[in-house]
Amino acid sequence: MNYEKYLLLNGKKIVMFLGAFILAVLIHNFFYAITGIEEAVFFLLAVVVIPLYLIISILYTIFHHVKRRKR
Repeated sequence: MNYEKYLLLNGKKIVMFLGAFILAVLIHNFFYAITGIEEAVFFLLAVVVIPLYLIISILYTIFHHVKRRKR
């Protein structure tokens, strides 16, 4: 399976990560302000999923570039 499409970072993907994080936080806060009910989906997305995906992508990009330099 070709993971490079999903895991290699570039400037566009970093901006998308930042935008997705901000959007998830805003949706979480908006939902709470409207309903008064705490929801966990967008909170977990912003706090766990997006940062974890970013860390994995950074590590994959570093290892990929180190591996390519050895060749």
